[in-house]
Amino acid sequence: MQYSLKPERRNLHGILSKNIPPVLTIQDGDSIVFETIEPDWRLARPERPATESGVFMERRFPFDAGHALCGPVYIEGAKPGMALAVEVGSVVPGDWGWSRIGLADPEHMERMGVSGEELFLLWDIDADKGVCTSQNGFSVAMSPFLGVMTVAPEGDADVRTHIPGSHGANMDCKDIVAGSVLYLPVFHEGALFSTGDGHARQGDGELGGTAIECPIREAHLTFRLVDERIERPVCNSPRGWITFGFDKDVTAACYTALKDMARLIVRLYGVSYKEALALCSVAVDMHVTQIVNGVRGAHAVLPHGSLEHRV
Repeated sequence: MQYSLKPERRNLHGILSKNIPPVLTIQDGDSIVFETIEPDWRLARPERPATESGVFMERRFPFDAGHALCGPVYIEGAKPGMALAVEVGSVVPGDWGWSRIGLADPEHMERMGVSGEELFLLWDIDADKGVCTSQNGFSVAMSPFLGVMTVAPEGDADVRTHIPGSHGANMDCKDIVAGSVLYLPVFHEGALFSTGDGHARQGDGELGGTAIECPIREAHLTFRLVDERIERPVCNSPRGWITFGFDKDVTAACYTALKDMARLIVRLYGVSYKEALALCSVAVDMHVTQIVNGVRGAHAVLPHGSLEHRV
């Protein structure tokens, strides 16, 4: 079955919790076409390049303090200890977006050596041509993805959407594009999946503080259950296999991603853990996913075809 979820008020939330009632129940193998508003809850393109401008959807604080996420979706048969495989089909952005050097993260601003008023860019997005153009005339190639894909986090406490973790959430990984399969650990019955934070284009690191944040017109996702335990997200992307690390210290995040990649190579090729680490050194690339969410992200990539095994 294929369903549709649109950004109506009842389908949106801005915090992560197992206690948020699901807005839709689906079966293993079903698909959903999501439509999302931009992550700051704007309903339309701002009239001028200033972050406070625009028409916003009504929000309920603190419940809606984070990204405008669509969901949660209950997947029948999902149980703790399983993995949820999210197959990413086409992701089509809206026709506008924004990016900024802002004041939301004073520590990040200080480290960049920036002070004073924030800089806000508006972007026209031409999905047919695959180009994003700022109001100042700079253009970049479009490469859309969902910055947040998440299950309900482990435990009973409410969790901010901005913080990436073992449940997924604000991973901001530019490589989880169409053609990817993202595997998320399941912590609660039904998994309770949500998504949002549309990006039209982002570089590794999300260095200035944001990507080109945008509404998503269509994001086609298919859900399958895997009876296998994983500790953190794993992705099989068009670029290669990806493992992730999240920590306030980016070096610690890198080591988590590295160890998970070595364990993945053990499973893929049947080698020892030590040999897998040695293979990582010659075949795996380490990337800084983002440095802007308080908890930093790193991801290790094993490109497809980079490691061949002939017996």
